[in-house]
Amino acid sequence: MRIYKAKDYDEMSRKAANIISAQVILKPDCVLGLATGSTPIGTYKKLIEWYEKGDLDFSEVTSVNLDEYKGLDKENDQSYYYFMHTNFFNYVNISPDSINLPNGMEPDSDKECARYDEVIRSVGGVDLQLLGLGHNGHIGFNEPAEEFKKGTHCVDLQASTIEANARFFASMDEVPKQAYTMGIRTIMSAKKILVVVSGADKAGIVKKAFTGPVTPHVPASLLQMHSDVTVVGDAAALSELDI
Repeated sequence: MRIYKAKDYDEMSRKAANIISAQVILKPDCVLGLATGSTPIGTYKKLIEWYEKGDLDFSEVTSVNLDEYKGLDKENDQSYYYFMHTNFFNYVNISPDSINLPNGMEPDSDKECARYDEVIRSVGGVDLQLLGLGHNGHIGFNEPAEEFKKGTHCVDLQASTIEANARFFASMDEVPKQAYTMGIRTIMSAKKILVVVSGADKAGIVKKAFTGPVTPHVPASLLQMHSDVTVVGDAAALSELDI
């Protein structure tokens, strides 16, 4: 595991975008696993900037997103489909046919999870998986549990995650209580993993996840077992690490 300390959010975003850019340049038809949340937004902005300058070409790239809320349609401004298009896809030349997310409007969880696992298999797996890090150590929506969930599954979101998401909705009743998410095995099957983390409020979980014991109670801790993980964090997020 390589850990890079950036001085601030902007530098963190630039370093992360550099790693993704290198992947796209070295393998133009790569499969990118993409994440939502506030932390990756700066990374996407850098990638858009470099695309607009002519330095990047996403025309052969395939994307697979980590997760999607169950029960939100594509037009809902809190869906991850909406997030990815308004923060990235609408501004680069990735083919709409090459964009993949779980279908939040599929009520049959078993059917949707099987479909999405087949999508990931059919594109040959993920070359580079971008991840954020939740306050409770979740990656994707793999919440702390008694065991690691392997494939795509429907998860009941923990109270802390629901509360963290509440600021994006008009009322607590509107906050989704479930989500479809890639499983830990799928994430760990990616050839490379890039984790972005920002803010002093993440310092404690960063230390637990990347220096503590490997446990499903801190899902991100399993990343310690992957052969090619890069963590890029700002100084505040990495403040409890001895680096």
